[in-house]
Amino acid sequence: MATTAHQAQYLEDRYYSVLEDPSGHLPIAAVSSPAWASHFATLAGTSLPPNIRHPRSTYWLRFTVLADARLAADWYLELYDPHIGSATLFRPAAAGLALAYDSVTTGANYPFATRPLPYKNFLFNLGLRHGQPTTYYLRLRSDTPTSFRAMLHSGPALIPEMSLQYWLLGGFYGVLFIMLVYNLFLFFFLKEKSYIHYVFYVLSGALLFLSEDGLGFQYMWPFSAPLNHFIGAVAPVLLLLTFAQYARSFLDTAARLPVLDQHIRWVVSLSGALLVLDVALIHSGFSFWLYLLPYGLLYYAAWRAYRGGLRPARYLLLAQALVAGSLTFLICRKLGIDFYNNAYTVYSLNVAFVIEVAVLSYALADKIKGLMDTTLVTQRRLLKQLRKRHQAQDQLLEQLRENQALKDQLNSELEALVARRTDELRQQNDTIAAQNRELLETNGLLALQSAAIEQLNSDLSRDLQDQKHARLQAREFDFGEFSQLYPDKDACLRYLADLKWQGGYRCRKCGHEKSCEAREPFARRCTRCRYVESATTGTLLQKCKFPIVKALYAVFLLHAHRGRYAPAELARVLELRPATSWSFAQKVLAALQRRSHAPTSSTASPGPMCCWTARLM
Repeated sequence: MATTAHQAQYLEDRYYSVLEDPSGHLPIAAVSSPAWASHFATLAGTSLPPNIRHPRSTYWLRFTVLADARLAADWYLELYDPHIGSATLFRPAAAGLALAYDSVTTGANYPFATRPLPYKNFLFNLGLRHGQPTTYYLRLRSDTPTSFRAMLHSGPALIPEMSLQYWLLGGFYGVLFIMLVYNLFLFFFLKEKSYIHYVFYVLSGALLFLSEDGLGFQYMWPFSAPLNHFIGAVAPVLLLLTFAQYARSFLDTAARLPVLDQHIRWVVSLSGALLVLDVALIHSGFSFWLYLLPYGLLYYAAWRAYRGGLRPARYLLLAQALVAGSLTFLICRKLGIDFYNNAYTVYSLNVAFVIEVAVLSYALADKIKGLMDTTLVTQRRLLKQLRKRHQAQDQLLEQLRENQALKDQLNSELEALVARRTDELRQQNDTIAAQNRELLETNGLLALQSAAIEQLNSDLSRDLQDQKHARLQAREFDFGEFSQLYPDKDACLRYLADLKWQGGYRCRKCGHEKSCEAREPFARRCTRCRYVESATTGTLLQKCKFPIVKALYAVFLLHAHRGRYAPAELARVLELRPATSWSFAQKVLAALQRRSHAPTSSTASPGPMCCWTARLM
């Protein structure tokens, strides 16, 4: 490229060629030799961005400047990206030394004092040889993807431009300081938490811009390059967290949008953790994509709040739209996309942030004003209600006085009436007492008669039961009468359970003698092995396929006729299939035959049904 009368020229990609050194150990003697000249490639006409794409590699930039002999001023090379870890400019040495170069090294990994000129960006004196071309080599190395953006400045125009930038940046930070102090005082006076969240957001933004424009490294922490790296990495995360807290407080999402508020908290926390992880371990350099989701979600929350009736949210939407537009230029520069890259777009984020800070402060004031107006309207409404209530209370007091006078009059009349009525009641009580004595005597006689009747009923019931058992013993019961004695399955199971465990329970599996009730009616569960035994287990009625009442009656009939009861007749009486009747009869006859040869159990208690029901066991 050739210097012209213009005071500044961008170092476009068509003016330089690039060599990537993955090892990072190539010396200037090798790079500048003719053998390596063919390894340099220009980025012009390619889709490759002018960036450090591989942070572990060293990049060499070679460019040639032809100085106009008529322009005797010095020229300077300015690198715009303040996050380049190491930048070394190799200039041709004095005349007579072939392939000899002087070097100047600085960068974000070095203290600020190593810079050849005390400027917020990296600035190198080219030392041009006027009237002849001069080739320069620029070695760049960085832990994060950074840009090759650079500009050539002439000496006479450099000082005014630097002064203008410092004045503009001073005004920018002055506005931030004023807004910060103003809202801090408002917080102390109004005790509104949104103001302190706003203050922290402005502080985080100021810290981010101090790291991005290099003023923080120049004036606040010039002796600590690691601190500069740390602040540059942490400031965007702090900005995200403080803005999320301010937006949630300003929009009152916890009350207005509780579900969305939970999502915002999770997304912001996860994004912050991923950003810290990227800074500490991954070093991708593209972590700015992680900001899109939380900021987009906060923008959506502002839109929902505005649709829900929070009119100050429109200011938040406007401010974020301005910042989003300026961030577009920043992302394009990070990606190496040539999209309106000029001084206006470079500092558009500063302008947008100032406007955002002012708009958000106004929005916060508008919200507080709206709350105060609502409070005043509510207070006026309450005052009117209090006046009406006082009037109603006065009317009520007057009514109470009238009621008290009327009550006193009524009390006097009632006292006289009560006294007269008391005498009448006393006379009636005496009469009632005499009648009560007569009733007590009558009740005593009725109680004696009732006891006699109950005794008679008990005797009759016992005689009737004895008669039924006698008939059952005499084998005179038909199925209808038998069903009255054992009307349903529960009655039969109850009888079987009493008969089966009349001598005490003993588990069939483990022999344990303690049990508890089971879920099945009249069954027992062993308290040791948990074995469940039903009332029919081990009896003739186990696994019976027809109603247990009929089965019990069949046992009675077969026992009553000593086994000489035809299965066909049994099937007819019980309304069973002949095969079922014959199978069950054979089972009962076999049991009768076994029991006739076995000694009588000593545990069976005597009773009217022992003679035939013992055959069930």
